[in-house]
Amino acid sequence: MKKVLGIGGSPRKGGNSDILMHHILKGARDGVVTEEVQLREYQFQPCIGCERCRKDEQCTGLLDGMQLIYPKIEEASGLVLISPVYSYNMTALMKSFIDRLYSFYHFSDERPGYWSSRLEDQGRKAVIAVVGEQASLEEGGMDLTLETMRRSIKALGHEVIGELPVLGIFRKGKVREYPEILERAENLGRQLTSLL
Repeated sequence: MKKVLGIGGSPRKGGNSDILMHHILKGARDGVVTEEVQLREYQFQPCIGCERCRKDEQCTGLLDGMQLIYPKIEEASGLVLISPVYSYNMTALMKSFIDRLYSFYHFSDERPGYWSSRLEDQGRKAVIAVVGEQASLEEGGMDLTLETMRRSIKALGHEVIGELPVLGIFRKGKVREYPEILERAENLGRQLTSLL
């Protein structure tokens, strides 16, 4: 059975990002297995640039909570990434997570040179959601956050089939007051499942 994995990058438990994750995965549940990973619940370090994964084809330089997440990514054909905007970008948790995906890449010996992901060409799909208090995409860096997450996941081998920028929301749980946003989230989950 197909699987959709949700990766939450918010340090704040029970906030708007968690609520959006719940609704996207709720929409995705028809005919697939869903699983949620909240990065705040895992102890892992940022990439240290040891480059051991270039030779070992897995992260062997750091043995931490990411070792529990890597198999989940490999077995999921659908991926959901959610982050609030922090200082014009994704959270440090989400950035560290994305940097640690480096171990999925193959590189040629030349620098710079050819690279590829061992997850590409497998029909993988992804959805990205970002939430922030700013009133426009440009004001607080939501546009940059979406672009960075989009490029990173596309490079990993996923087709980004939908994005959900949620503007003007900060107070914890406030997104519950916007049923139209929650419906959009569920629809994105349904769309993701339908394309797997």
